[in-house]
Amino acid sequence: MIHDSVDKAKKGGGCPSQGAGNDYAARQKKEDEAIAASLGRIKHKIFVLSGKGGVGKSSVSANLAASLSKKGYKTGLMDVDVHGPSIAQMLGIKDILDISENHLLIPKKISENLKVVSVQSLMQDKDQAIIWRGPAKTGMIRQFVSSVEWGDLDFLIIDAPPGTGDEPLTVVQTIPEALGVIVTTPQEVALADIRKSISFCKTVRLKTLGIVENMAGFKCPHCHEPINLFSSGGGEKTAKSQGLTFLGSIPFDTAVVASGDNGTPIMFQDKKTEFTMAFDQVVDNILKQL
Repeated sequence: MIHDSVDKAKKGGGCPSQGAGNDYAARQKKEDEAIAASLGRIKHKIFVLSGKGGVGKSSVSANLAASLSKKGYKTGLMDVDVHGPSIAQMLGIKDILDISENHLLIPKKISENLKVVSVQSLMQDKDQAIIWRGPAKTGMIRQFVSSVEWGDLDFLIIDAPPGTGDEPLTVVQTIPEALGVIVTTPQEVALADIRKSISFCKTVRLKTLGIVENMAGFKCPHCHEPINLFSSGGGEKTAKSQGLTFLGSIPFDTAVVASGDNGTPIMFQDKKTEFTMAFDQVVDNILKQL
């Protein structure tokens, strides 16, 4: 309850939620049961995370989901980056999500095997800032599992915001069987934050499939010589030093930028490039561990 003044607050009759503990516990139990039922229909949950923004984590998430779905796997993609959601843009989602007859959110169907949910696809104005504190973000993530009609899936890819705060922690607590994929770029500034992500995974006992090194190199369009925009090899060195699997190195490709802006992940396109071949190898290395 919000009061107009301190005096009114002092005279107030206590917290309006007092006495509602039993109702809250019942709702919580019902939601926990819905989460368990939903997760029970999903074989593999892959949590894509990074300690640093700007490393292309959402691009990796979108193309990983696209690649798996193209291989014939029933795939869901869940964007839990509350303050900077980009999955809707990358997958060309412009409409608000519908609600089923049993009051569940219906994910946006992108292809025969891929469906997506993003907080942005719940907003009328895509440029509207979402100003939420921790409890609201926690509730949203739990609802994205319990109140979305995911159905039977082979994979659920979860794209989280950078860092080790509310959203990643809530994902781990809500989906304890999730498997982590850590995304980095090769330079030390990024790797320093990635080591924090590795520490986070160890602390919360999140099993990690390995590290993906993104934007590892760029081939000059004029002389065709490779250019290491963000250094090189740092992801593999970090994986080895931390005892983790190195899933692969992905080159920088301007076509990936264009595909994200156009709403069609490059892994949906039938183009054989250095990027797509490197990404295929990353996907294969993930599948080998499952």
